[in-house]
Amino acid sequence: MLSSTGKPESHPSSYRDPSGYVFTYQDEIYRQVNKSFQKDFDFFISSGLYSSLVQENLLIPHKVIPQNLTGNAAWYTTLKPEQIGFISYPYEWTFNMLKDAASLTLHLALKALEHGMILKDATPFNLQFYQGRMVFIDSLSFEEYKEGEPWIAYRQFCENFIGPLALMHYVGLPLQQLLAIYPDGIPLSYVKSLLPFRSKLNIHLYLHVHLHASYSSKSSVQQKKPALSKQKLIHLLNSLQSLISSLKFGKFENVWGKYYEEAETRPGYLEEKKQIIAGWLTSLPQLSTAIDVGGNAGEFAALASRKCERVICADGEHFAVEKLYRKIKTEDTKNIIPLCVDFTNPSPAIGVNNEERSSFLQRASCDLAMGLALIHHLAIGKNISFDLIAKMFAHLGRYVIIEFVAKEDEKVKILLQNKKDVYHWYTEEAFLQSFSTRFHLIEKQALSSSPRTLYLMERL
Repeated sequence: MLSSTGKPESHPSSYRDPSGYVFTYQDEIYRQVNKSFQKDFDFFISSGLYSSLVQENLLIPHKVIPQNLTGNAAWYTTLKPEQIGFISYPYEWTFNMLKDAASLTLHLALKALEHGMILKDATPFNLQFYQGRMVFIDSLSFEEYKEGEPWIAYRQFCENFIGPLALMHYVGLPLQQLLAIYPDGIPLSYVKSLLPFRSKLNIHLYLHVHLHASYSSKSSVQQKKPALSKQKLIHLLNSLQSLISSLKFGKFENVWGKYYEEAETRPGYLEEKKQIIAGWLTSLPQLSTAIDVGGNAGEFAALASRKCERVICADGEHFAVEKLYRKIKTEDTKNIIPLCVDFTNPSPAIGVNNEERSSFLQRASCDLAMGLALIHHLAIGKNISFDLIAKMFAHLGRYVIIEFVAKEDEKVKILLQNKKDVYHWYTEEAFLQSFSTRFHLIEKQALSSSPRTLYLMERL
């Protein structure tokens, strides 16, 4: 959420930490460091931890602005971090994205100890997927380590990372959206009750979830914190890292994870579509950002990434997005963001006053929106009208490349096999009528290999 007034505005999600807060000024993100955190922040810099993390691309770098932009009396200094163009949230990540975020969090905690500091926060909201990797974004999450003190973020880490990852590991279903319901972490008592008995046989899981939950629930009376030597703290972090490494996901691959393999059995279909879209991408001016709606494993997002600085590839099918994430890591792709988003129910705005975390549609507006092999799933599969689909795409892109799939298509026939055909309105003429209220038609191209037509449009 950026300021539109030209005056500094506190970010709605940045109110918990007395060390400082995030604010926007002239459409850019800044972070204020308060006087109360002066000693820890100065040590963060002088200890070499900041430079080490930045050099390893683990932390977003910042510039120090010695100016009190907010006018707040608590001000010590101002930081201007490297700007991240698109913010995603943990409940939009795949299993392995969350797992990598967990591993990075533990790595940061161990690195901090090497420099005489400790990581005081362990929330996935302090990380972002940026330039093809997970990166930490909160420079105020490190404080000076004091010998004997326990890790204050231990429970937070268990509830935000171990809980959802362990549940997905044992259940075999994508449950990352639980973090939208429990943005402060899934209570360990809930996690314990949902995990199968055999999870207790994993010694790390027994300690960090089952025993941890039981110990915490024994008494509400404030208990004396046990002393924890630095070496024992390192053992704790290594134990957590071993647990995270042991958790896997992917028992139940679904059909959409193999979409392109099936599409390739239709002679010429994918190649013809790629050729047309590549030509349109070349012809369009000033394309900086794009979103592929229902982008599956990212075949066409990759095509758009050749021209655009940033491409969001979002799909409701977890396994397809997971496949894309693995490919991005393997090929070291910097400008594609893979996300799990169901476009019939995209991420809403949540938090205090529904302002802490913006809705997906608020964040995802791009220069170009693509909807390929999608409209029949929304219209026939989910009973969403063309008017509503057009409204959604008008939110998402100035330009739109969309594929109309006729009723004669085999994929539409499959959708109608177990449904009564009440879709008399599902015609190309009705589709064009609905989209013409929000878009101007630039070009259309019928595919010779199937009863499908590609449309290039510009928002009115």
